[in-house]
Amino acid sequence: MIKTTNSPLPERISLADVARATGAALGRFEASHVGSEEHPTIADISECLFFSPGDGRIWLQDQRMVLLHTEALGSLRRELIDSLGQEKARGLFTRAGYVSGARDAQLVRKHWPDAEPAAAAMAGTRLHALEGLVKVELVHARYDPETSDYEGEFIWHHSIEDDEHIAAYGIGGSPACWMQVGYATGYVSTLFGRLVVFREVACRSMGESQCRVIGKSAERWDDVEEDMRYLRARDFVGAAQYDGVGGAEPQAAALPTPPRKNDAMVGASSAFNAACHLLHRVAPTTATVLFTGESGVGKEKFASMLHSIGPRRDKPFIAVNCAAIPETLIESELFGVERGAYTGAGAARPGRFERAHGGTLFLDEIGTLSYAAQGKLLRTLQEGEVERVGGTRSIQVDTRVVAATNVDLRQAVREGKFRDDLFFRLNVFPIHLPPLRERRDDVPLLMSHFLQHYGRKHGRRVAGFTQAAVKALLNYDYPGNIRELQNLIERAVIVAPEGGLLEVHHLFTSGETLDKNVLSVRPDGHLAGAASTSTSTNASASSLGQMEETLIRRALEQCGGNISAAARVLGVTRPQLAYRARKRGIVTR
Repeated sequence: MIKTTNSPLPERISLADVARATGAALGRFEASHVGSEEHPTIADISECLFFSPGDGRIWLQDQRMVLLHTEALGSLRRELIDSLGQEKARGLFTRAGYVSGARDAQLVRKHWPDAEPAAAAMAGTRLHALEGLVKVELVHARYDPETSDYEGEFIWHHSIEDDEHIAAYGIGGSPACWMQVGYATGYVSTLFGRLVVFREVACRSMGESQCRVIGKSAERWDDVEEDMRYLRARDFVGAAQYDGVGGAEPQAAALPTPPRKNDAMVGASSAFNAACHLLHRVAPTTATVLFTGESGVGKEKFASMLHSIGPRRDKPFIAVNCAAIPETLIESELFGVERGAYTGAGAARPGRFERAHGGTLFLDEIGTLSYAAQGKLLRTLQEGEVERVGGTRSIQVDTRVVAATNVDLRQAVREGKFRDDLFFRLNVFPIHLPPLRERRDDVPLLMSHFLQHYGRKHGRRVAGFTQAAVKALLNYDYPGNIRELQNLIERAVIVAPEGGLLEVHHLFTSGETLDKNVLSVRPDGHLAGAASTSTSTNASASSLGQMEETLIRRALEQCGGNISAAARVLGVTRPQLAYRARKRGIVTR
């Protein structure tokens, strides 16, 4: 039975508010050095693991997990290696490990928000062990908060990847702990907000007695291009994003000529890789491509990359922002004008279609075209010819059209704002680019890339990010997507002191909201405090533990003992509430 009271649940405070206000309600820990016993232990972290066999789910806090037979994983690994080759299979497993590590880093940041960097870093080794992949032994690790520099060395015992690889292929000449290297890179990079690259320097699959791995900040390695190749969905993706880091030169091994430097694309998340896979499939063809997605997600970057990896790479790439051209000029801009066609037309001028002949024409914000302009564009796409304004002859053009929009064109068709025949002509091969908030695994890589890029561009030397800045950037919603992150970091690089770290008040200076419920940025650029947690129930005189227990009991009472409903009221997940209830001795039924 549940012990309850008749007092109403406070309206201005929830369990989530208590958790955000202090780390105590979430198992707060602190550590002053790597060897401290104050790090979260296996027991601490294992309390975050919940089994729900009734509905077939397992939870690590609010992240769903799965148990998988090692033989099944080994079978999958063998099939991928045999069908795709070792290099491609290694890339798949490295990226999968990266995403897993990034997820665990987000979990640690969320549930142990006040943990010091060393403690948070060691939590990753314990999560790695809890998930059954490997036992991690620390050799040494160092993180300098003044320079944001990291270096660590670890020994891996009982690696599941080695066991399965050796069983299938025996001892070979290269390391085989691909997922684990990806995990370590994803975890530490996400935790510290800068690219930290791990390498396996000894492996049981190579005949060594144990596996040994070393991780360093990217710029401390001589060359990270080989490492980053396994984090990219395709060799061409992001081939230039780490130019200048550790002396690496931008190159794309799969292409005769590398993509232009300003076409750098950075990412390792599954959403980013899925978009890149579609890009790779359609690039060799002449099909019309329609990029969709919010403003700032990188549609022009993808369009430029599409041109760079296709058979038209040596021909012109012409980009047109349809929203920036007045309706009276759109026809002459796209199709050209003959001399004397109108007052001021003193010379014949080719349009964008003619200038892009043999190459690619990118029509950005195509949803802003007027209905009349849409009809003229449709004819050109269907016939493959243009007629200049004031002209009397048709000009054949061989131009691949790539379009982009941040509006729902299907809805625009239903509302009569966009021609349905033009929509179906453009929508031959749609590629949706997800917003940055849906590909948070890419944020650390983007942070590192933009920090390096704008440091070189503006001649500034910046050491990295403070932990407060990393936390803010990883949890920000980015309504402006990649473009906004880019602007935040460029602004911070300019205003931050030479040789120092980027602080929160260097990044957020325009009134951005960092958290919907708790944190926002004041006009002075500093973080505003959490909302008041005072209540009429004399909670100020109670400890946080008592406050948490009171909130749980009242929520359960209001919801008739339904844990799921009570969790929604309190703003936490069902596993979190069940754990809190057990911890406070509250019996549920």
